[in-house]
Amino acid sequence: MENYTYNSLILQMEGLKITKTSKYPVFFFLLLTYVFILSANVGIVVLIWTERSLHQPMYLLFCNLSINDIMGNSLLVPRVLADILVPPSERLIHYYECLMQAFTTHMFGTNAHTVLMIMAFDRYVAICDPLRYTNVMTDRMVIKLTVYAWGSAFVLVAILLGLTIRLNRCRTLIMNPYCDNPSLFKLSCENVFINNAYGLIFTVILLSASISSIILTYCKITAACVTSKSRSLNSKALRTCSTHLCLYMIMLISGMILIMLHRFPEYSEYRKISAILFNVVPGSLNPIIYGLQSQEINKCLVNIFHFKRVKPSL
Repeated sequence: MENYTYNSLILQMEGLKITKTSKYPVFFFLLLTYVFILSANVGIVVLIWTERSLHQPMYLLFCNLSINDIMGNSLLVPRVLADILVPPSERLIHYYECLMQAFTTHMFGTNAHTVLMIMAFDRYVAICDPLRYTNVMTDRMVIKLTVYAWGSAFVLVAILLGLTIRLNRCRTLIMNPYCDNPSLFKLSCENVFINNAYGLIFTVILLSASISSIILTYCKITAACVTSKSRSLNSKALRTCSTHLCLYMIMLISGMILIMLHRFPEYSEYRKISAILFNVVPGSLNPIIYGLQSQEINKCLVNIFHFKRVKPSL
């Protein structure tokens, strides 16, 4: 008979199943990736906020994506790194810390969609209605879009976890490398139909709104480029929209792989790895892709490094 422990505040994390020979290579690879994510995204945010030439809606909205990457990885990767170095029996976590980690994890995934949606709206106005761009994308509009992106994600995730908190727990093992909503409500012996139903509705609404807004936006942008004879407009659209679309596809594909693997318990180890990559890969690639494609950001970086080289000689 299974030994049940009701509403225990101490939970055990299953984590990754790593051999002794691969433990340290995996640890240092993940550590270096985390350091890069922090330094790159913090650097992007600081650069945008300190350089007046970058105080444009496109870059201010992109700051949301960098902040989201910092937040999502800071409460996930350090915990995974710590668990790699200890045996499975010592991978313990407090229930409230687990809730905070689950909330941050789902906020990260939801924010990635909502932020890219408002960035798509910015690109639509800039390319399809450039004469009214400065009147539409004011500082007030940027703030409104930011509040919408974070506020809608907060409400959806708060309801998601609120339905889980109400459940009594009879198990203590988290079958994941970190805490998320499915791992938490699977600790309960009660009926979790409402949790599964809302989780499905949550996913359908988010993906439907995200994908449909991206398709609609890019259809209108494509139509504007086809009808326009301006090479500068088409070049600008190709440069900025390809960057935005690339970020969106990375986030969407990594998320879809994770969702599909949840349906196949026999691939649990692949699901755990994909769950970590869902946070790590976008957080690593977002600043690289956006930084390399943006002429303004490249120009600011060149000026900064050139100033540092010239200053000592003065």
